[in-house]
Amino acid sequence: MREKFASRLGFIFLSAGSAIGLGNVWRFPFMAGQNGGGWFVAIYLVCLLLIGLPVLVMEFAVGRASQRSIVRSHETITPEKPLWRIHGAAGLFGCTMLMMFYTTVTGWMCIYFVKSALGVFGGMTAESVGAEFSKMLADPLSMSVAMLAVTLVSAAVCSVGLQRGVERVTKWMMLCLLALIVVLAANSIVLDAKNTGGAGVKFFLMPDFGRVRTVGVAKVVAAAMNQAFFTLSLGVGSMLVFGSYIGRERSLLGEGLHVGLLDTLVAISAGLIVIPACFAYGVNPGHGTGLIFATLPNVFLHMPFGRLWGSLFFLFMCFAALTTVIAVFEAILACLMERFGWNRRKAGVVTGLGVSVLSFPCVLGFNVWSAFRPFGEGSCVLDLEDFVVSNLLLPLGGGAFALYCSHRFGWGWKGFVEEANEGNGLKIPDGRSFAADAVRFYCAYVLPLAVLLVFVLGIVSKFRQE
Repeated sequence: MREKFASRLGFIFLSAGSAIGLGNVWRFPFMAGQNGGGWFVAIYLVCLLLIGLPVLVMEFAVGRASQRSIVRSHETITPEKPLWRIHGAAGLFGCTMLMMFYTTVTGWMCIYFVKSALGVFGGMTAESVGAEFSKMLADPLSMSVAMLAVTLVSAAVCSVGLQRGVERVTKWMMLCLLALIVVLAANSIVLDAKNTGGAGVKFFLMPDFGRVRTVGVAKVVAAAMNQAFFTLSLGVGSMLVFGSYIGRERSLLGEGLHVGLLDTLVAISAGLIVIPACFAYGVNPGHGTGLIFATLPNVFLHMPFGRLWGSLFFLFMCFAALTTVIAVFEAILACLMERFGWNRRKAGVVTGLGVSVLSFPCVLGFNVWSAFRPFGEGSCVLDLEDFVVSNLLLPLGGGAFALYCSHRFGWGWKGFVEEANEGNGLKIPDGRSFAADAVRFYCAYVLPLAVLLVFVLGIVSKFRQE
């Protein structure tokens, strides 16, 4: 019998935990900083509603209708259309590749939490903080230990069971995460108000077209679309498996909206933590991918009780990253249980061992294998793995869900809407009405084209940078 969540809150927290990760708390603040602040945030929110939410509901619907993971869902719903099984295999591949580098970056968060709590950054200059990050990357032993610890914890939690392990642990992590972001955001906003009169908050939340013109309108729109799609972890079936665990008491549009709102709350809160603090102490919020590791610790050095605030910030980062790792582990583990008939413990051991071995190239790519530069000078194994997942598998997988749920050569609109609307809550317009026809046309034609645009823009922007 298919396992179920113990509560609706458990489903929402676990689904949101899968979506809430480094894309929200690491990538979102510096993307906003690089792309003009307020207008980027506004466009991101619109794209999240128009692109992210429909695909999220489609993943939930396929999971609940099939009661299977990504590798078995299509063959269960549409056994007469075997080509769709390729999408399932691609989803499992995408989840696995995501773990090949996500466990390493989560390990970084854990290392920085320990260093911050021990006061390692105390008394350092801006240059020495940056050097500390480079020193960490160059040490394969500490990086390997951190990665293995993350993998072991995630495998152990998933092996215990859905309710006793995954749901229970994720609930507490999410509650702690939400409490931390409120405290950290309030602290950053107060500092910004004292030091700059609230310039950081204004930059982040108030649209200024002058800044957009400086960056480039097309670039800002492309960056916002990209961020909106990837922030929900769509396309590889990690959300699908949670749909397979929920009952039919609630309709899926409302549940997807709750998950999307929680995900958005954390992203906006992360921006309110990072950007006002950067403004308060004269740090460039558009510094780039090294903002959190090589730059942001400088902010905490100058804060009253900076060691405490720095420790809490990196603890927040650890919780955000670990909720995603545990959720995607569950998606992989569910695939193995269904395909081979294994119990949770055996699937957890195999998943843990497999992900550990496959994660070593990312760890070694910064030191022992640093000569391998797939995209030229400055690139590494992580860049290649991230490109395959973020720029190829996620948008292509999301587009496949849109086509599968909207057209007769897949599941079809009727089957999708019947499943999504079952239960109490918000419904997708159905029947003979203008609203129903408009929503169907949008999902069948506009949405796949929008996802295709995200895919093309991701490819173009990647190689234009090189």
